[in-house]
Amino acid sequence: MTGGDPAARDLRVAHGGGTGQPVLLLLHGMGATGAVWRGWAEPLADRWPGRWLAPDLPGHGGSAPLDRYSFDSFAAGLAGLFAPGDRVVVFGHSLGGAVGLALAGRGSADPTGAGSGWAVEAVIALGVKVGWTPDELAKAAALAARPVAWYDSRAEAAERYLRVSGLVGLVEPDDPLVGAGIVAAEDCRWRLAMDPGAFGVGVPEMGGLLSAVSAPVLLARGERDPMVGDDELARLGVPSRTLSGLGHNAHVEDPAATLALLESVLDVRS
Repeated sequence: MTGGDPAARDLRVAHGGGTGQPVLLLLHGMGATGAVWRGWAEPLADRWPGRWLAPDLPGHGGSAPLDRYSFDSFAAGLAGLFAPGDRVVVFGHSLGGAVGLALAGRGSADPTGAGSGWAVEAVIALGVKVGWTPDELAKAAALAARPVAWYDSRAEAAERYLRVSGLVGLVEPDDPLVGAGIVAAEDCRWRLAMDPGAFGVGVPEMGGLLSAVSAPVLLARGERDPMVGDDELARLGVPSRTLSGLGHNAHVEDPAATLALLESVLDVRS
């Protein structure tokens, strides 16, 4: 599926639902692909009124890489997915949550989606890491500077993909979901379907991202997510929610619980 903007033609996008509004945009985390939302397809058929889109973010899966990675450049690569008048609700995980906020800052402030532009009506950002140590930043920069790593077997590439995407223990190595995140070469070697440069996106400046969004925002985390704490979310001054018993990839662990976050935001959207 492609949008009218040429940049959108460089994206691999899973989609479903009807032709109505609003449009639900599902954004995965660092190293993953849009395939992580496959568990949402069935419940969305019953509980979502419009269509949904689950793209591979630029530089991930089947989507083209960017020359430079920032939250704004990720968002710019997604903006062409929407048509004039589209009303968009974003549910983003980790990196995708920060990208969703950047995208909302680019969209029309008109909550009706009227006129020539599209509008973001609400953003749910799950598991966004907001606190970074110097060692964590140095590690991310080192990963971004590395060349593409090649593996001699699918099993090795699958193991690495599961670690990078945080899906170890949640998805089996032979699952088709893993197949969306690895690529085979003609010489029978394998690599991740990810541009290492994406690790260099940097730290989301949450204050600035949030201040640019006029739509309702809900920040959420799994109770067992070690990457972000309740106190960190509380300091950001917007509504937040903790999902009992779940970890960083709560949307994969329990689609029903995370889908309920979406429904709660729709009740209070502008």
